[in-house]
Amino acid sequence: MTAEKPDKIGAPVEASAIVRELRRRSIVFVGLMGAGKTVIGRRVAAALDLPFIDSDHEIERVSRMTIPELFATYGEEEFRALERRVIARLLRAGPQVLSTGGGAFMNEATRRAVARHGISVWLSADLDTLMARVAKRQDRPLLNTDNPRAVMQQLMDTRYPIYMQADIEVRTWDESKEVIAGAVLESLEKFLRKEEGRRKSI
Repeated sequence: MTAEKPDKIGAPVEASAIVRELRRRSIVFVGLMGAGKTVIGRRVAAALDLPFIDSDHEIERVSRMTIPELFATYGEEEFRALERRVIARLLRAGPQVLSTGGGAFMNEATRRAVARHGISVWLSADLDTLMARVAKRQDRPLLNTDNPRAVMQQLMDTRYPIYMQADIEVRTWDESKEVIAGAVLESLEKFLRKEEGRRKSI
């Protein structure tokens, strides 16, 4: 996995080349809540002129329930099963930019589907950054506890080793959304260039 930390926007990427090399694959953002998957995903999609889909929003649309309502009514296990089915369907409709929920990539079947139909981009962040971001929203069922910081740390400990299986890692800090989106685009360009080089060497 390649890792990039945003510093400044470098040379402009060739959007058409990225889209061409994607073929039918999607760009799939993974990471914890607060990592910026939706806001960065929208900017990347706009830069590449691709559709943007948030899997949580799609789950809410098909179920006609909010994510907190789904958790409360059916529990996490049933929610994850629905999430897996929705993401598998979305991935067959690429190319697109797809933002996934924080727990989606933990499912092995989903990881296989992403590997088959997409390029995974992990937006990683430290604990303080994540907590500062999620504090602005109240719709985080997993953080509805007396000690959300401890829960977030536990999620990082459990999920980060799995997120490391993503094709690309971009570290997000206290940077502008434009800088982080630029780092994602640069990382995608490098990844696809290396991929093309490997194909030509076979």
